[in-house]
Amino acid sequence: MFNRIRRLRQVAAIASISSLVAGCGVLSSDSTEDQGPIMVGTTAAPSTLDPAASWDSSWELFRNIYQTLLSYPSGASAPEPDAAESCRFTDNSNTKYQCELREGLTFSDGHTLDAKAVKYSIDRIRKINVNGGPAGLLGSLERVQVLNDREIVFHLNKADATFPFVLATPAMSIVDPEDYPADKLREDGTIVGSGPYTLSSYDDGKTAELSKNDRYNGLAERKNSAVTIRYYQDSPTMVSALRDKKLDVAFRGLAADDVVDIQADDDDELQMIEGSGTEINYLVFNPKDPMAGKAAVRKAVAQVVDRPAIAHKVYRDTVEPLYSMVPKGLTGHTTGFFDDYGDPSATKARKILTEAGISTPVKLKFWYTSDRYGSATKAEFEELKSQLEDSGLFQITLKSRPWKDYVTGYQKGEYPVFGRGWFPDFPDADNFIAPFVGEQNALGTPYVTPRITEDLLPNSRAQSDRANVVKDFEDAQRILVDDARLLPLWQGRQYVAASAEISGAERALDPSTIMMMGELSRKTSW
Repeated sequence: MFNRIRRLRQVAAIASISSLVAGCGVLSSDSTEDQGPIMVGTTAAPSTLDPAASWDSSWELFRNIYQTLLSYPSGASAPEPDAAESCRFTDNSNTKYQCELREGLTFSDGHTLDAKAVKYSIDRIRKINVNGGPAGLLGSLERVQVLNDREIVFHLNKADATFPFVLATPAMSIVDPEDYPADKLREDGTIVGSGPYTLSSYDDGKTAELSKNDRYNGLAERKNSAVTIRYYQDSPTMVSALRDKKLDVAFRGLAADDVVDIQADDDDELQMIEGSGTEINYLVFNPKDPMAGKAAVRKAVAQVVDRPAIAHKVYRDTVEPLYSMVPKGLTGHTTGFFDDYGDPSATKARKILTEAGISTPVKLKFWYTSDRYGSATKAEFEELKSQLEDSGLFQITLKSRPWKDYVTGYQKGEYPVFGRGWFPDFPDADNFIAPFVGEQNALGTPYVTPRITEDLLPNSRAQSDRANVVKDFEDAQRILVDDARLLPLWQGRQYVAASAEISGAERALDPSTIMMMGELSRKTSW
């Protein structure tokens, strides 16, 4: 029923978001004036308002309220100066990266944004050092040097051609030293930034009201004066609000059923924008767990899991089976898990367990977040449980928590096996390997693999031409397959559902699929 050869086909490069727009809105002009705030719905609520704590969906809000030295203008696949006027490597070894700030920058409260504030923001991330937080992105940074009010130099401890991409992530948001303590997180529920919008009101897990920041000085365009973001627990409720005109746009967490229904809908009042995506979904095995820590158990799970069945039965083919941590379309992608395990086989899995002296059924507890990735996540884990238990080799207990509590749990190492999704920090294979390995990583679960962290990644980062890094990433993925500590499941596409009156949704997603709210506007002519 599932054609694996078809599923393993190569797709076009996904470094930039390309979109296919349904509906007649492509013939419409945009308005810089709107009728009240644009109402946006998502299931991805922030876990924190402080950039020093976040390596997750909180970035969506950060991109629109804070500012970074570099960011992505609409349609770009490489970062360009934002708070900075210019940035460049000043040496041939890619170890000194210098930026000059725009003149006259201020935070939304009127305080000066200068090179000292940038240094303060970066140093603060490393000093607070939240487990599973963004400090893991700064592994190549040795020190930050302020030359004067507008010039700053980042001294790297090794060549890192990806460092400009790191500076463009919302994790590197610039904060006001007068409002953010140097040694602890800010927890008063407010934000002071210098980005396109200010946070005028915030109800944790429910709404975020954004207003245009009149002090903003950067590259982002704003085609509306205000945006209200509403956070939902599930896709059906969110889509119902869209159909009832309580929302203008819905994205992040749209269930497959809702995507397919809107695509098939003859109603001209809604449009579905579909874009190529580099989102991936995968399982993480905790090496400290008595059973998940055994390589044979992990490999037996890998041998049983049927990815095409998950893609078809749960996601109605709105996602693609994935056999590598690096998604299709990026330099360095392989099909290592398919090459090693091929078709799902309970017989081969039993042999793996028997040869390791492991009795069956193997009891494992699988954890997933009940709200972060949409309502299909529960069905996905129920399908995984069914596949594994039908093999006769496993006994699976499913557990879930809301995202905010879920993050705390995996950072503490509480889960034997847990699900994660990954929206890239930047469109490079490095960002699908580096965040998950090393003593400090985005999973809060140490994964010590010196061959990757001390050899392959440094070698690849010395190459400015990313076409020269294929061998390094193939070798890194070979190690990931052999360890089976991370088990890729599927690669997604990007879907945005919007009222036919809304323009700009096809331009709003940056290369890391974060929505730039300023691109959204209401149409004024038909």
